[in-house]
Amino acid sequence: MLQFIYELCPNLKRLTIMVTVTEKAKERIQKIMTDENYDENYFVRVAVVSGGCSGLSYDLKFDNEEKKGDQFFEDNGVKICLDIKSYLYLAGTELDYSDGLDGKGFEFHNPNASRTCACGESFSV
Repeated sequence: MLQFIYELCPNLKRLTIMVTVTEKAKERIQKIMTDENYDENYFVRVAVVSGGCSGLSYDLKFDNEEKKGDQFFEDNGVKICLDIKSYLYLAGTELDYSDGLDGKGFEFHNPNASRTCACGESFSV
């Protein structure tokens, strides 16, 4: 399946890390994993799902079960899993964490998004 994707999108071959993780996001992920007693078998599953005011939304959760077609990457010590559909939408995306007054939570900086909603929770390509 990946060979087919590479043929459709030859620039993906140059990307070895699909999703990068900032230091703040790494620290928050590690805290959640510690607080929830997740062991080293757990990873961060990032997906793109239908929904939100712009059409597509991000979904982030912790998982320890691999599914058919999953793609795994590691950045900044964080193991990330993408399903094959999300793989195409998230190429080059940065996962960050904000704990400021204007919002709190994980943020996705996606260079593929042509439009995002005001809250940043959904996007379109």
